[in-house]
Amino acid sequence: QVQLVESGGGLVQAGGSLRLSCAASGSTFSITAMGWYRQAPGKQRELVATMNNNGNTNYADSVKGRFTISRDNAKNKAYLQMNSLKPEDTAVYYCNARRVHLTLIFDDSWGQGAQVTVSS
Repeated sequence: QVQLVESGGGLVQAGGSLRLSCAASGSTFSITAMGWYRQAPGKQRELVATMNNNGNTNYADSVKGRFTISRDNAKNKAYLQMNSLKPEDTAVYYCNARRVHLTLIFDDSWGQGAQVTVSS
């Protein structure tokens, strides 16, 4: 129902910055929140940052003060500005879009993943 295309990953030195972008298409009218998750090799996927349609955000403690999520609802896009990157930020970053139906039911769509590698 929702298709997500990510861009902006790459290789950066510790202390540097990257900006990830995510473009949503399809049934975007039903999206209630978008966000970013990441998965490092051998680890579970974890939440990085989310923003709902009211602009409320939540961040993983490990990225607070360094990462900023933003959304352009009119253009159905989400962004993740990553500053002061650390080697432990190295992971595949996935864009997420959540749709809520009848309040109690939700589903999640995922982007293809963007590799972020931070060298020390």
